[in-house]
Amino acid sequence: MARKRKKKTSSSSKILTYTAWFLAIVALMLSSLVAGYYFGFNEGKEQISTLVKKEQQKQKELLKKLEKTAKIEKQDVTKRLQEVLKKESKSYTSASHEIEDTTLVNPPKKVVEKRVVTTHKPELTIIIDDVSTASQVRAIKSLQIPLTMSFLPPSPARPNSAKLAAKESGYMVHLPMEAQHFSKEEPYTLRVHDSQQEIFKRVEDIKQLFPKVEYINNHTGSKFTSNEVAMNRLYFAFQKLGLHFVDSRTTAQTQAPKVSKNYGVKYVARDVFLDHHMEKEYVKEQIKKAVEFAKTHGKAIAIGHPHKNTLQALAESKALLKSVQLVKIGTMY
Repeated sequence: MARKRKKKTSSSSKILTYTAWFLAIVALMLSSLVAGYYFGFNEGKEQISTLVKKEQQKQKELLKKLEKTAKIEKQDVTKRLQEVLKKESKSYTSASHEIEDTTLVNPPKKVVEKRVVTTHKPELTIIIDDVSTASQVRAIKSLQIPLTMSFLPPSPARPNSAKLAAKESGYMVHLPMEAQHFSKEEPYTLRVHDSQQEIFKRVEDIKQLFPKVEYINNHTGSKFTSNEVAMNRLYFAFQKLGLHFVDSRTTAQTQAPKVSKNYGVKYVARDVFLDHHMEKEYVKEQIKKAVEFAKTHGKAIAIGHPHKNTLQALAESKALLKSVQLVKIGTMY
């Protein structure tokens, strides 16, 4: 009996010993896992911290590159504008002041349109009138803004305007029309007393010179556009030749709204003149007005000229212009 008890005691002791060893091994394994996790976590933290620092460094380098690019772009714009001043034709006098009433700088009162709220930005078309030289085209394009260039027809002083336009897409023609008070008018200016045949022939010639043109606005024209008979003849020619009229609104007495209604076509006109006065700060304020008009009505048309201050003001207003969608005239209408 004593031997049996000893065997049982010895067997129990071995089981306890094995159990103790097993538990010790399990504890050791768990400790290893915990330690591995802890050290691995710390190592992961260090790796993440390193990656964050590298990304921050990349962002700093990218910001420096962007600042450098912006500086170079600004210098390029200034250089182009200086080139315009040097090469601008001395025989040309801008008609940006051919407005008989200074109140026309502001657009006429319009009913605010009820627009459906969408993700689309308001649309703004900026037309640059009087374009006629290669230096003007280069200066405008150096801004890298989608502006609509309106080319003057060829003349002895500017023989290459049609050739320059041929290289562009979405351009307009700035058609000279008779003014009330402007002595330095362009050659081949349309006059109030021109016959239907004369007006049709002139517009047909313009279409041949500028085969891609779809939209034409008036250069000067305070006398012509205020004459209903003359405007009827013009709209007749435009309809026959598939053209659209954009009223520069150089007079409060423009008959374009009435005549366009009679012909069953939409009346399209500028809303804001950018450079009725050519000081840069004034132009920048007018750009703000054009942006606000677009936001109020959903779309707007502004007209400026390729003067140094106008182009410089546009260059300095790029951040503001991002709040609207700048589009060519053909996209808006």
